[in-house]
Amino acid sequence: MTTTFVGLPRDSFRILHVSTGNVCRSPITERLTRHFVTERLGILGGGLIVESAGTWGHEGAPMEANAETVLAEFGADASGFTGRELLDEHVIRADLVLTATRDHRAQVISMGHSAGLRTFTLKEFTRLVNAIDPATLPSLEEGLVTRARALVRAAAALRGWLLAPTAEADEVYDPYGAPLPFFRSIGDEIHQALDPVVTALTGVPART
Repeated sequence: MTTTFVGLPRDSFRILHVSTGNVCRSPITERLTRHFVTERLGILGGGLIVESAGTWGHEGAPMEANAETVLAEFGADASGFTGRELLDEHVIRADLVLTATRDHRAQVISMGHSAGLRTFTLKEFTRLVNAIDPATLPSLEEGLVTRARALVRAAAALRGWLLAPTAEADEVYDPYGAPLPFFRSIGDEIHQALDPVVTALTGVPART
């Protein structure tokens, strides 16, 4: 799948989820992000674009069957997904890159394109977002894109001050080839990490 970043409108905010093969973790994270935003706002809109790719991406491959099952159990849509290899243009277009592991983050940053300030592991970003006072962010009335950009700036400013308790705390481990129960545990991890991020993005908490 080829994309172009020429003339990208600046009234959009693009989230890129990155894992290794782009058939397990990053597809789950991509589709759960879309699902949770839609749950809160009624639609996936406001200029928000959510996609994924893999550092060793299986270009054109379907999502792993167990990943599809996990998404279905969350009520999220897994249809129409095809894997992508991470390309320079994906990083250039992204306003926020969320990776499964620290190694993925390092690989994205090594590609250049001033990616350092907007690339985090998912769990790192969650930790930083939890420390941000929502009252300091623009309201949703000012636009989802404006709020999202402010959130990334605030998280980047906190990096270095709020360190992970352990190195493993920022990792989402690869379930590739594992049985469904392990996929479910990874899905739960991703869900718990995404919930405060989507709440901060949208200004709307999850339904109880």
